[in-house]
Amino acid sequence: MLAAGSVAVVAVSRGASTKPAARPVGLASPGPAAAAVPSSRPRAELGPGDAQAPPPTSPPPHPPGLGIGDQGPAVASLQQHLTDLRYDVGGVDGQFGGGTEQGVIAFQKVMGLARTGRATDDVVNALAAAGPPPPLVPDGGGDRVEIDLARQVLLLYKGGSLTRVIMISSGSGRHYCEKGQCGDAVTPRGSYQVGTKIRGLHISPLGELWNPLFFIGGIAIHGSPSVPTYPASHGCVRIPMSDSVWFFEQVASGTPVYVVGGGRPPAPPRAPAPAPTTNPAPTTTTTAAHPTTTTAAPASTTSTSG
Repeated sequence: MLAAGSVAVVAVSRGASTKPAARPVGLASPGPAAAAVPSSRPRAELGPGDAQAPPPTSPPPHPPGLGIGDQGPAVASLQQHLTDLRYDVGGVDGQFGGGTEQGVIAFQKVMGLARTGRATDDVVNALAAAGPPPPLVPDGGGDRVEIDLARQVLLLYKGGSLTRVIMISSGSGRHYCEKGQCGDAVTPRGSYQVGTKIRGLHISPLGELWNPLFFIGGIAIHGSPSVPTYPASHGCVRIPMSDSVWFFEQVASGTPVYVVGGGRPPAPPRAPAPAPTTNPAPTTTTTAAHPTTTTAAPASTTSTSG
């Protein structure tokens, strides 16, 4: 077998005829240049129909900044800085996971930056000069919940100090008709108090509420697997699942809840509606480990939002 690119040389045996064989009629005689063409051509001379090996591929460039999957000292420094400013990142471990992304989004919301969840240069530069977000209702009480509808964040105060800043998704503001119910997906502005609390999963007509804390009618602060960066709920205030158990345990019934959307500060909180004089039927909810039975006023546990 001949190597690619070599020219075949055929030895003519002694006594054999050297007369060229007859050619079929109509075929041109190959010229000297054609006879010298090798069996294969360099890649630069390959025609459109010739097979070519695919060009080598390089890995895609790393997106700007830090994001999901990144790890190392730079991530740990980012987590520590956000934690110092009371943004929840799920711990300082040098691993950029979902908790860190949520903390970055909350910071981006407060600072008016693009809500990408990545710690790009604008985020790092803003962090270097930022302090904890100021209170919305400074005289609202030592223990209170402040919900900022404009920036889509929740601020929890304990003992007069900011404890945690959490990203939220509140009512979308749209009119809806789902599962036989129609209404406006609005989170009402005003001053309220936490009423009924239900640990675990509570099923409402329009969705699933994890560890809900009801503060007006069927509207609650609750954990949800879906907390987009924009208002998207039927009226409830969604918080990440990773925060829902901690928040449920930290916030007691009777805690003031201020829902602020700009403009005038809300009035003093209204007391929750009194429970009926007769004991209502227990409401059964489900946790990941075991069912929990909670006695609650029907008006507070019949949620129409999610």
